[in-house]
Amino acid sequence: MSSAPPVERPPAEERRPGELGARELLRWTWRQITSMRTALMLLLMLALAAIPGSVIPQEDVDSLAVTRWKNEHPKLTPLYERLDLFSVYSSPWFSAIYLLLVVSLVGCIIPRLFVYYRALRAQPPAAPRHLTRMPVHASYETELSPEQVIAHAREVLGRRHRLRAAADGDDFVAAERGHVREAGNLLFHLSVLVVLAGFAVGGLWGYQGGVILVEGSTFTNNLTQYDDFNPGGLFRQQQLKDFRFTVEDFEVEWLKEGPRAGQARKFEADVTYRLGRDGEERQYDLRVNHPLELDGTDVFLIGHGYAPVVTVRDSEDEVIYTGPTPFLPQDASFLSFGVIKPPVAKSDQIGLEGLFYPSFDFVDGNPVTVFGDDLNPTLSMLAWTGDLGYESGRSQSIYVLDKTNATPIEKDGKPQRVDLQPGDTVELGDGLGSVTFERVDPWIRVQISQTPGKGVALLGVVLALIGLCASLFIRPRRVWVRAVPGTMDDDGGPGRVATTRVEVAVLDRSGNGDTDEVLARLLEQLKETAT
Repeated sequence: MSSAPPVERPPAEERRPGELGARELLRWTWRQITSMRTALMLLLMLALAAIPGSVIPQEDVDSLAVTRWKNEHPKLTPLYERLDLFSVYSSPWFSAIYLLLVVSLVGCIIPRLFVYYRALRAQPPAAPRHLTRMPVHASYETELSPEQVIAHAREVLGRRHRLRAAADGDDFVAAERGHVREAGNLLFHLSVLVVLAGFAVGGLWGYQGGVILVEGSTFTNNLTQYDDFNPGGLFRQQQLKDFRFTVEDFEVEWLKEGPRAGQARKFEADVTYRLGRDGEERQYDLRVNHPLELDGTDVFLIGHGYAPVVTVRDSEDEVIYTGPTPFLPQDASFLSFGVIKPPVAKSDQIGLEGLFYPSFDFVDGNPVTVFGDDLNPTLSMLAWTGDLGYESGRSQSIYVLDKTNATPIEKDGKPQRVDLQPGDTVELGDGLGSVTFERVDPWIRVQISQTPGKGVALLGVVLALIGLCASLFIRPRRVWVRAVPGTMDDDGGPGRVATTRVEVAVLDRSGNGDTDEVLARLLEQLKETAT
């Protein structure tokens, strides 16, 4: 019989030095992502990514401030919108950092949990052969036998240390303490995950909205009442709680002396609220950092301003607009900007925009407001007519007047400026009507939010503090005590006494503990029964 010819196999492909296969590349990538260095870098990146959210107005915090910023920076607005800088915390790039940090922390914590579990189950290491070579050590001699020394050392160290199990023939005691330090480190890293989970729960199932309320107005918690509303990804309208509240009164205390004169020191709103249709009416003083809690929904007072009450009449002296119009503060002096958009008149559309001065005065020939309080309220506005876009069907901001197809109302051949103080009436040019400044009402801006994850986030912060304290103040230490027969002590009499040499060493595993003091205290305790 002839044997079959050997089968020739293609030679294995040689890999270049350092080349990784697909599986090896995935393993390497996972190790990089789950390393502690990467977790710290991602945490720093998250902190840096949050900076624009604290500098640039955010849609989910104050949409009015965003609108004002866009009007003041028309060139930067398209770039900021493309980068989602007006909604940083819900942007894709911020979410990517957020999720990578979560994955990295989970990858760091889980392996360390197994390592910590094995360390808890492991016995303290045996004593080194030469304890006198340890950085912190001491020795002494005693008349006690080695067995008595070992028994006493186990008793002393067993009070606050974990001991190595005794074995026949051992001439040493090994003990250690401070495993809670590593538990504190793990708890701190776990708390970061808890905080992130709390924010995620609030961001997905919560919502945040804002509304401006003039003194005397009532807010009912439904979507039509909000000026701006930002729901979470999993929020449903059915989660809105049934409540209503009325702003009965608003008071402000102004600083009149000192370097901060003209600023508001204290402001609070007297509100009455009711839970449900048949709920009991109650009163609450709404103040900054003292929100009103309504069935899991928080109402915050975040701003205030002025709403001039203006009445506009058309050419036939019929009232086409009356009521308070909120003007938005432009600076700390409460110089405010606003727009009045009456409904379409029988003839041409009319619109007014301009400034409100709470305490009007002339300084060096320029109109200014010298105080935030409404001591000398004055309106100074320009009147426009034409196609102001009221009937275009396009959505418009109530704080922006579309003057593309409009012209200023003129009087005596010049654009007419409507300057008014309470009680004044100005006739518009071309017989288009009149404007009356009735009075000034205050308004407040409230933020209404439902954050179901805030309890989880608070728990995470508490756990972080506990873990941080444990990792900072607990010192992991190892202690060894060895007892070996010593020399024969000559007491000057006819007999000679046998002694035992005791060697003690202390090792601080954190590298910055006061081991000398620990050693001195331990020696004192060990010598208590020595005679």
